[in-house]
Amino acid sequence: MKYARFFSILIIATTAFYGAVGLYFLPLAGFEGDQTRIGLLPESMFGWTMPQPAIDPNLIKQSSWQDADVLVVGDSFSVVRIWQTELVKHGLKVRTEHWTNIRGICENFMPWLHAQGFKGKHIVLETVERNVAAGLADSVRCKKMVFHPSFDADMLRNPPPVEIDRNVPDYSGKISIGLQTERQLSKYEKISDQSDFKSWDTGRGSIVARVADGCELFSHKRCNDALFLASDNIADLESGVIDNMQTLDKRMAGLQTLWVIVPNKTTAYLHPDKQFWNQTESRVHSVNMLKIVRQAINSKNIDVYPGNNQHFSTSTYLLMGKAIYQTMEPASVSK
Repeated sequence: MKYARFFSILIIATTAFYGAVGLYFLPLAGFEGDQTRIGLLPESMFGWTMPQPAIDPNLIKQSSWQDADVLVVGDSFSVVRIWQTELVKHGLKVRTEHWTNIRGICENFMPWLHAQGFKGKHIVLETVERNVAAGLADSVRCKKMVFHPSFDADMLRNPPPVEIDRNVPDYSGKISIGLQTERQLSKYEKISDQSDFKSWDTGRGSIVARVADGCELFSHKRCNDALFLASDNIADLESGVIDNMQTLDKRMAGLQTLWVIVPNKTTAYLHPDKQFWNQTESRVHSVNMLKIVRQAINSKNIDVYPGNNQHFSTSTYLLMGKAIYQTMEPASVSK
C-alpha cells in the first residue's frame, strides 16, 4: 500500500513537472515568421511589432483565366495576392499562378495560354533573386507546357494580420521544439553579446546578422540583428539571366510582359550594391525592385522585410504593387 501511494505521488509529481516545463517552454515553439521557424529563435525576440496596413478582403481576388486582364506568374511573393490588390483597386482583373504549376515559359507557351482562355494583354513574371537563374534556365530549355493546376489556386486568401501581440503566449507548438528554441536562444545571446559580433550561423539554414542602424529599420525586440537565409548568394547575378529573359520575351510575343525580380533580404540589407537590377532595366521591361526597397530602407521605413521573415511586410507589398501598376503600359491598363 505504501509503495502504491509513493508511486502515485511520483506519477503526479512527474506529470506536474512536465506540465510546468511545457507551460514555460511551449510558447517558444509557436512561429509566425519563416526565418524564426527555420532558425528556431523566438518570436518574442524577432517578431515584428509595428502595425501594418489593413487590406480589404474584397481586393484579394482571383479572376478566372477567361476574365483576367493580367496573368501573374510568380512564387511565394505573389500567391498571397497582396501586391495584386493595387491592380484590382484600379479595376484590373488578375489571375495568379505559381511557377511550379505551369512548369515554366516553354516554347509552345502562347498556344497553350490561348487554350486556357486567356484574352488579356499583360503578363507579370515575378521571381525572387535566389531562384531566378536556375528557374529561367529551365524555362529556356522547356519545349512543351505541362500544366498542373493547384487545388488551392482559386481558394479565398485571408488578408495578412495588421498586428500581432507578441505578449500573448502561443501554445500550439511542441514542447520539444520549445526546448530546442530555448537552447538556440541561449547560444545567440552568448555570441551576440560579444563586442565584435557581426553574424551567427544558426546551423539550421539561417543566419543572424547585425544590421547597421537596425533599430531604425526593424520593430522587433532585438532590432540590431535580423534573420537571413544562409544559402543566399552574395555574388551579383550574371548577365546570362537577362539573356534568358529576352529569349522568353520572344516566346510571349503579343503580350505586354513585365519582369519583377525580388531581391533577397540579404541583398537588400547587407549587399545592396549589386548592379543586376540596373542592367535589367535597360534590357527588358522590368521593375527595379532593388531600387524600390533600398529607397524604403534609406528612408528608414520600418520592417521593409520583417526581422523574422524573408518575405515583405504588407507595406512593402503595397509599394511593390504600386510600382508594378505604374510600370505597366498606362494606356493599356486604363479601364
